Amino acid sequence: QVQLVESGGGLVQAGGSLRLSCAASGRTFTSYAMGWFRQAPGKQRELVATITSSGGTIYADPVKGRFTISRDNAKNMGYLQMNSLKPEDSAVYYCAAGPFYRVLRGTSDYWGQGTQVTVSS
Repeated sequence: QVQLVESGGGLVQAGGSLRLSCAASGRTFTSYAMGWFRQAPGKQRELVATITSSGGTIYADPVKGRFTISRDNAKNMGYLQMNSLKPEDSAVYYCAAGPFYRVLRGTSDYWGQGTQVTVSS
């Protein structure tokens, strides 16, 4: 069993930065992949980035070069550094954990409650 709690969302101007954190509990977290997803009003949830247990990363095209996913297994933490934010990045951001292909497909069993990111123009 893994429990996830996101933090770090907020209101920021376009071009600004935010760092999201995902605190995980449970002994299996370090063996799981982790992912960040987002969902804007009226839109489907979409993958933002994933990171494997060993640190391999995948990014969605809209965030490549601007966002960086990372994790600290010793602290059971995951992070999403978001730079050069745009209004279209506004959404509720969720972290997820589980086997890599389930995270990639968005079908993980473990999800956080979400944190709101709002980027003003």
